[in-house]
Amino acid sequence: MSTVRQDAWTQDEDLLLAEVVLRYIRDGGTQLTAFEEVGKKLSRTSAACGFRWNSYVRKQYKSGIELAKKQRKELKKEQSLNLPEPVGIDYNSLNSKFQGDNLTISAVISYLNHLEQLENEYTKLKEENYTLKRKIENLEKEVQILGEAKLELETSMSLVEEDYRALIEIMERARKMVVLQDEEKNKKVKFQMDRNGNLERVEK
Repeated sequence: MSTVRQDAWTQDEDLLLAEVVLRYIRDGGTQLTAFEEVGKKLSRTSAACGFRWNSYVRKQYKSGIELAKKQRKELKKEQSLNLPEPVGIDYNSLNSKFQGDNLTISAVISYLNHLEQLENEYTKLKEENYTLKRKIENLEKEVQILGEAKLELETSMSLVEEDYRALIEIMERARKMVVLQDEEKNKKVKFQMDRNGNLERVEK
């Protein structure tokens, strides 16, 4: 079982955390996945990486975050433009119908109908592709929101555990102090003077 580090963060570790998170932002990934990757490399929990990013490192890379988001938008735009070519079109075969003496009205109508059918299929594929992209983006947002909520809960749990341990230590010290006070009281011996003027010990 690997040990989880609790020591302070170094400058190199902050740099690694920033590089990985910015890469995930640029590539359209979630920050939670980035925290998990960094955690594995540094033997830290994803919650610790997320807390470090949100509390300190993120403030140092505001311009880098904006640039990564801009690059992500440009990448998505390029991907949306690079749609696959319609499949099943044999232009050589279609064009051969219009060469020589094969040019007829029925051939032209058949050719145009075929193009219309291909265009409809292409439009349908394009709409489905757009719908799927929107669904993926919404799911990614939901995953990111859930991941951030999970990270907040883990951070809160860590703080509660630390407070609990501190409270236990205080209670233990208080208990020891009470025990010591009782022992001191028990050690005290009382004396009284008898009729002859001698001191005698009084038993409790």
